[in-house]
Amino acid sequence: MEEEKVAFVIMPFSNTTSEHKEEYWTGHFEKILKPTIEKVGLKAERSDELRGDILAQIINKLVFSYVVVAELTDLNPNVFWELGVRQSFKHRTITIAQNDTPLPFDVGHKHTHFYYPQDHLKMTEFYKQFEKALRSCLDEPDKSDSQVLEVLGGRGTLFQIFQAEQTNRRLEALEREFDANIKIINEIEEDLKNAEKSNSHVCGLAYCFETACLELLVAQCYIELNSEFYETAADTLLLLNRYNAMFTETPKNEKGEFLDIANTNALYDILQRNFSELKHNIHSLTEQTRHRK
Repeated sequence: MEEEKVAFVIMPFSNTTSEHKEEYWTGHFEKILKPTIEKVGLKAERSDELRGDILAQIINKLVFSYVVVAELTDLNPNVFWELGVRQSFKHRTITIAQNDTPLPFDVGHKHTHFYYPQDHLKMTEFYKQFEKALRSCLDEPDKSDSQVLEVLGGRGTLFQIFQAEQTNRRLEALEREFDANIKIINEIEEDLKNAEKSNSHVCGLAYCFETACLELLVAQCYIELNSEFYETAADTLLLLNRYNAMFTETPKNEKGEFLDIANTNALYDILQRNFSELKHNIHSLTEQTRHRK
């Protein structure tokens, strides 16, 4: 059975003005808000129904409730704090207020539904618009209504800037890893040539390819490149791991000092080509990221 979706109402529940006392807010919730909320199939809750560690439960409700309705009348500071918490985590937040409420600038940009307690016709329109807003949360759950999340989570936002900087650091580290491994390949090739001339062996224990940055790239695919690029990256990682295993696991010779890794020139050529291709793509991406800053 599907769990019932909750519409959590953040509102005063004690005296805020001489007209709006505890009884007023209870009636406001029970007679005005709750019936409309339940009409669309949501379960209406508010914080005065909670027990125990109330603040922890309120935060939980603010983050995980399917819809939050914020009653801004009388500018209660608790309500605004709770609204800020909600808008830092989720969309699907509806703000309402009595018609004469002077909303502060920070929430003035957000569409607030005003109600008119002394005007029956305007109250009828409020019910209609409030119900429409609730249904919109059900029908369009991903529709944005949080300025906080828009700033932190969308295109060109702080989140994207942070993500781009992180990607740039990863690419720079990957380039350094490629350079280090290419240097190792060149050293091995030079040692192989010298070993061939002197009819001796090469000490494999002297070498170890670095793979941490390449492993992260293959595992997370954090840059937008085609499948061929990632296939090359995966093949390269496989070769590096194979060589590292060979360097450490191949039996030593009779002197207990050397590993015979001759006749591997063809595989080293493959590694060099792969590194060259990967490095070219990575370098281009790194330059593009730098220019965007």
